[in-house]
Amino acid sequence: MQLHILGSGGYHPSSKRHTLCSVIPEVGLILDAGTAFFRLDRFLDERPWNIFLTHAHLDHVIGLTYYWGLTQQRDVGPITVWGSENTLWAVKELLFSEPLFPKMPPYHFVPITSHESFCINLEREGCDPMSVVPVPLSHPGGALGYRFDIAGRSIAYITDTTLEAASAYLKVIQNVDVLIHEAFYPGGYEEMAQRTGHVTIRQAAQVAQSAGAKRLIIVHVNPVIDFNQDQREGIAATFPEVIIASDNLVVEI
Repeated sequence: MQLHILGSGGYHPSSKRHTLCSVIPEVGLILDAGTAFFRLDRFLDERPWNIFLTHAHLDHVIGLTYYWGLTQQRDVGPITVWGSENTLWAVKELLFSEPLFPKMPPYHFVPITSHESFCINLEREGCDPMSVVPVPLSHPGGALGYRFDIAGRSIAYITDTTLEAASAYLKVIQNVDVLIHEAFYPGGYEEMAQRTGHVTIRQAAQVAQSAGAKRLIIVHVNPVIDFNQDQREGIAATFPEVIIASDNLVVEI
């Protein structure tokens, strides 16, 4: 399976990065719907798709409004959007409100109402059901992280959150093959990260180390304060199997 990081940035797009959206095309799994959502035009087809939203901040959901452009020249299968009740309410009632974007796409919204694991039948030939474990994160307005297990592989997706919240999800993400984790700030910005509901790149490495993750992929990179070479080398010394994601990165899982 291949993981495509279509957008690796946070907050707002820049000349280098669009905001978060990733896809595993083989199983129809989409993670968040930031400004990079338009890049799904290379993948969307008539099979079913599942989008998992972490929260309703615009850098994670604005791409949901791009549906009509993505479907103008192709038939697209049913798309199910998963998220907390609060996130889905904000998407349906605010993002797609009459003054902002009055034409609701034919998404099927399914609220996640507990932190218990559940399985999804992907309805794709050769695909086993996918196990999903949602975990609460610490971010203004609330957020969810996820662990996905499918076809003998495990992926955790954790953004946006603080280091203090890690105790709530470390057990869930133990020994994952790939940990996709945000790091909105470089080292030295720990106080700012805590105040805004984020982590630094050093803290993300600590989480990966504590979780026993096999690989760490850093996303939600700050569009204004990027990581310098010393910080990149420092994170690699702490957790060698790390990639600081760039847009259109492809990772074998």
